Amino acid sequence: MVSTDSSRCRYVTLSLVAQNLAIVLAAFLFAGCVTVPYELGGRIENDGSYVMPEGEPQFERGNPHWFLDASDWIWPGSWLGKLLLWNYKVDSHELSPDTENTIKQYIAANDLKNVKVRLNQYRPGGEWKRLFKNKSVGAGWRYTLGILSTVYYTIFPGRFFGGDNYNPYTHTINIYSDIPAVALHEGGHAKDFARSTYKGTYAFFTALPLVPLYSEAIATNDAVSYLRAERDFQGEKGAYNILYPAYGTHLGGNAAVFFPKYRFLISAAAAVTGHIVGRIRSGTLDPEDQVPSDEEARPTPAGIEDADEY
Repeated sequence: MVSTDSSRCRYVTLSLVAQNLAIVLAAFLFAGCVTVPYELGGRIENDGSYVMPEGEPQFERGNPHWFLDASDWIWPGSWLGKLLLWNYKVDSHELSPDTENTIKQYIAANDLKNVKVRLNQYRPGGEWKRLFKNKSVGAGWRYTLGILSTVYYTIFPGRFFGGDNYNPYTHTINIYSDIPAVALHEGGHAKDFARSTYKGTYAFFTALPLVPLYSEAIATNDAVSYLRAERDFQGEKGAYNILYPAYGTHLGGNAAVFFPKYRFLISAAAAVTGHIVGRIRSGTLDPEDQVPSDEEARPTPAGIEDADEY
């Protein structure tokens, strides 16, 4: 015979799952809207923006390494990412020309001249220099949260642990997954922060519980809108399939802060819901919905340089 406490526990658990799924569905409606026409980020970097040092390449790639490039099958966190997003290219550490060219074209189209893009690279010295020189972020934020973020980058290198990200304190995009939509999503974060006047304050608030869902939605929206404007039908379909469950993991992780006992259950439910909604959106996508891309001439993307560091 099932006890009353046990039945109540199950009821509470199911209620949490149901509430979470409802929140996820509502959030996806907000996160997945396509903005038409797409707004390019022309001259988005104002006079107060960080300026790339003269002679420093904007794009750098880490050198191939047999062990580091296989770390996605060694580190359990990468396994979990592949499983939740159901894509073996998550944290693959082997970036194809398609992913490279996609982020290069996005950066050029949005006139993000000073954002650094590290493709599967570990270069702590370069990141510390960018942190100290990036005066577009207030000193109070750079020498507190900025130092903490760079220490984390130095001690837990994504070159092994993975985790595509944008660091607003160094204005750097780090890419480890061979998924163009993920690269565009990180570019969307860089574009979002480039628009912000108080970058350090914005970075602080986006680190608080639930607030990151706002910036994640902006980056996701920008990625799918860019692909729509570029008339990249397959790319947009792929973006729904990967960015929706990824948004679900963010939502689940933030919700789990308030219900730590059900962290895994909530995160898994959110990711699964993201897959379902993403597949529905990609499955109903009509090629006729694609709109012509901007006819204005786009700047030629800069080349990618191999670096000495890994």
